[in-house]
Amino acid sequence: MKARILSPTPENIALAAAALRSGDIVGMPTETVYGLAGGVSLPLAVAKIFDVKERPTFDPLIVHVGSDSKTLESLSELRLVDLTGFKSSTRKRARALAQLLMDEFWPGPLTLVLPKHQDVPDIVTSGLATVGIRMPRHPIAQRLIDMTGMPLAAPSANRFGRISPTRAQDVDAELGDRINYILDGGRSDVGLESTVLAISPDAKLSVLRPGIISKTEIEEITGMPVDRPPASKSRRQSPRAPGMLESHYAPHKPLTLLPCPVLKLRKEDFKVPLKSDRLGVLLLSGDPAAARKHLAAVLGVENDRILVKTLSRTGDFQEIAHHLFAELRALDGSDVDWIVAEPCSVEVGLGHAIADRLKRASAGRS
Repeated sequence: MKARILSPTPENIALAAAALRSGDIVGMPTETVYGLAGGVSLPLAVAKIFDVKERPTFDPLIVHVGSDSKTLESLSELRLVDLTGFKSSTRKRARALAQLLMDEFWPGPLTLVLPKHQDVPDIVTSGLATVGIRMPRHPIAQRLIDMTGMPLAAPSANRFGRISPTRAQDVDAELGDRINYILDGGRSDVGLESTVLAISPDAKLSVLRPGIISKTEIEEITGMPVDRPPASKSRRQSPRAPGMLESHYAPHKPLTLLPCPVLKLRKEDFKVPLKSDRLGVLLLSGDPAAARKHLAAVLGVENDRILVKTLSRTGDFQEIAHHLFAELRALDGSDVDWIVAEPCSVEVGLGHAIADRLKRASAGRS
């Protein structure tokens, strides 16, 4: 099998939609990262997603809906959400909260975790009583969902626990020998997965996975406090949403999270084996030449043993997020033996999402 990367012509979108209706799975662009899509009402297609990704079935999937599903009533009519799942005493408040968030952030990178309808296959939600739903902003994703005529389950289109793809070529490198079609929608605008927000039966809010839509933004819109639950600690503990496992987004090569920015690094801070032939460096911001020169002096090695990738010269967080997975993937595919990454010390807003991805990518390595 060798995947065909399809340009997003009407004919190719129709071809991909027909494949989805027949039970196949397809690489799909979204504004966050590329997804591996299958019809949510086709359990065998959903099972194929888990198989192709080598994803444990206890890790739930996110359901993507089309452009005409921006109300709770429409989600109920699609038999995705059970509105009676909210407590009777807080049902009106919970519904108002959900609708407010949909009005404000859909289409876009916000996934809402809501009480699921009994018709949603358990394999989609890993047996949970809730389902994560979002409306992607990417026009090709919207056209594909609308043309398919059903919501699509679509986790990131990579092997489980690895770096999320932000280009069609990344999907091909990860899964090109396992799927038939990848729709090419260009590079993902955001570059990080969606924020996942749970609305509990008693109308409380919890961010299960941080993203570009921040806890602060949600609190400002809703006027309510938003909790941050702890990560699931092991692969034996079922997470409430994707991306909650302690180790995730990891490159194949060892990745160590540095204790401080590169330009403040001293030799005693450096825990990477110096016998590594080549070192890859993921710089959050600044000049790569200055970082390379400083590291070479600290470690007593030649400059050409160090490869530096800068996510943003100016420190712009949206630019950092946009480039994070792409540059991490580039380092992983280079000839370096070990990767180190600067830490993100900002634990609010988009900085929290960036810090979260770096921490999980380096889990078990640092």
